[in-house]
Amino acid sequence: MAGNSFGNLFKLSTFGESHGPAIGGIIEGCPAGISLNMEAIQAEMDRRKPGQSAIVTQRKEPDTVEFYSGIFEGKTTGTPIGFVIHNTNQKSRDYSHIKDSYRPSHADYVYDQKYGFRDYRGGGRSSARETASRVVGGAIAKQLLEGISINAFVSQVGTLKLEKDFNELDLTKTESNPVRCPDPDTAARMEDYIKSVRKEGDTIGGVISCVIRNTPVGLGEPVFDKLHAQLGKAMLSINAVKGFEYGSGFKGVSMKGSEHNDLFNSDGSTKTNHSGGVQGGISNGMDIYFNVAFKPVATIIQAYETIDKEGNAVQAQGKGRHDPCVVPRAVPIVEAMAALVLADFVLLNRISKL
Repeated sequence: MAGNSFGNLFKLSTFGESHGPAIGGIIEGCPAGISLNMEAIQAEMDRRKPGQSAIVTQRKEPDTVEFYSGIFEGKTTGTPIGFVIHNTNQKSRDYSHIKDSYRPSHADYVYDQKYGFRDYRGGGRSSARETASRVVGGAIAKQLLEGISINAFVSQVGTLKLEKDFNELDLTKTESNPVRCPDPDTAARMEDYIKSVRKEGDTIGGVISCVIRNTPVGLGEPVFDKLHAQLGKAMLSINAVKGFEYGSGFKGVSMKGSEHNDLFNSDGSTKTNHSGGVQGGISNGMDIYFNVAFKPVATIIQAYETIDKEGNAVQAQGKGRHDPCVVPRAVPIVEAMAALVLADFVLLNRISKL
């Protein structure tokens, strides 16, 4: 299987399956001498881990990170950073009913067709459990990005949408509720809605918005490696993501150029920010902001029709422990992937200036 690594200079490679003994990764290219806050890394893992509230999967995993290389006396050594996260609460029997059939809108069918064999326990490598390793990489990347802040939050669940610009929000309130929406009233309605959907044995999708502040001018390459293109790739690589837009996004198509153009101030900043902090594929120093759309979780605890390996129509029903809505736990994943992209470009800029 190819495609298990992300990044060029700051590179994360991940391994492991949802129901294997462990998942983990190797980070290459992290500069030496960076003092790591281990508590901050574990805090990021705690934001993503299952079982943290009543509106997420009830699989109980401590998701404690164990580092095996690349760190000495609390600082990075410049060598590959190897780490492991042990799986401790697998219930593989919950997936025995799909051993010979395919769940709709999952990777089951295409894995079988591509590889001729699949790990049906929780989806194996296709499980979102793999993203725990991304959060470790992103947590370390954040500590490399001095002064740059990355804040993601839930802005929509189903049709419930946060009707406020990010500049109107107090993003310090994002972690004050299980939905991770910084507006308390909207968060309460979203939480109630997710609970009602769960009682129906169904799932719902949502949108995560992200704001990156204090980015220096000059990150990104102007042709194939545009900053927004790499951010888009990063977000679309996350399980269940169906869409990515930055800046004015799709709303920009209804604007005229005279409305959409970001006019300059004398210091090079702009009066508006329809560009979303990126122009010509390069950061311009303004806030970078984007939205990531997540589909409803494919596993529903309802009866459904599908096919088996022989192509026969069969009846099945979802079992096991699953998120009724993935976006609350995906917030730190979005931040992690954004941090990995920025870390890569920060290091590239350092090299280009030598």
